[in-house]
Amino acid sequence: MARLAHSMIRVLDEARSIDFYRRAFGLEVADRLDFDDFTLVYLSNAEAAFELELTVNKGREAAYDLGDGYGHLAVTVDDLDAEHARFTEAGFAPRRIVDFAPGGTRIARFFFVADPDGYQIEVLERSGRFA
Repeated sequence: MARLAHSMIRVLDEARSIDFYRRAFGLEVADRLDFDDFTLVYLSNAEAAFELELTVNKGREAAYDLGDGYGHLAVTVDDLDAEHARFTEAGFAPRRIVDFAPGGTRIARFFFVADPDGYQIEVLERSGRFA
């Protein structure tokens, strides 16, 4: 059976991205591989074995075109209201909290935030199928 290992995103500023993911989600550098043309930085925490791989292409100055194919990453948290307040205080500009309840039954409660490169991240309350 396959096990998910990581998801990769391209970022412009390694330090800025590491700072965001550390402060926003408690991810720390698990490994860093430096090559002539690019650097790979693997971020993780004790919550899961899954990692986020940051690819930093050296010499790149233009923002990446995220296109219309990328969707979002998702993380779960125990206290969505507290995390929303913390993100707001940290200046991360989270979008509003959404109670997604089509037909009157709550499926999810979440908000979105963008990382420094514009990647969207869904922050879900741990409940229901996301417990």
